[in-house]
Amino acid sequence: MVNDDSRLARLASEGDEEAFETIVRTHEKTIYNVAYRMVRSHDDALDITQTVFIKAYRKLHTFKSGHKLFSWLYRIAVNESISHLRRSRPTLELDCERVAGGTSAAADVERAETSDQISQALLGLSVDHRVVVVLKYFLDLSYREISEIVGIPEKTVKSRLFTAREKLRGILIGLGVSR
Repeated sequence: MVNDDSRLARLASEGDEEAFETIVRTHEKTIYNVAYRMVRSHDDALDITQTVFIKAYRKLHTFKSGHKLFSWLYRIAVNESISHLRRSRPTLELDCERVAGGTSAAADVERAETSDQISQALLGLSVDHRVVVVLKYFLDLSYREISEIVGIPEKTVKSRLFTAREKLRGILIGLGVSR
């Protein structure tokens, strides 16, 4: 995939629109997911996703072949999400389109409430801690991948995750969420 991504990036930087469309189609859902998990707003996540691909298109000439394109794009997405959070006060949006699985209405309500509490707890973390939590637990990336995306050593990723888990536990206990 790295070779294919490098080839697509090179072709796109040379003006091949189909190559860039392939990059967008391949990565847009995951980039949106990163942004959404960071800002918790559908509209803002869409805006951030669009901005990520605009910036990527303009900066494709700086992409180093041999590196992972998804790491480069995720880093742009994380940086854009952080910039957005710094520009605006984070708010928790009610997700009216959530489709809960399960068999009973009571279980659906409980699941939705727990999800909202987790979202609220995530917003209680610093941006640095939220980034590593989202990348690890919502996108299931390895420590090495997170390290590349965020630009910090793997040991720092592990340390931030440990601290973030402890803080999340405290916030969730404060919200009345039990294990």
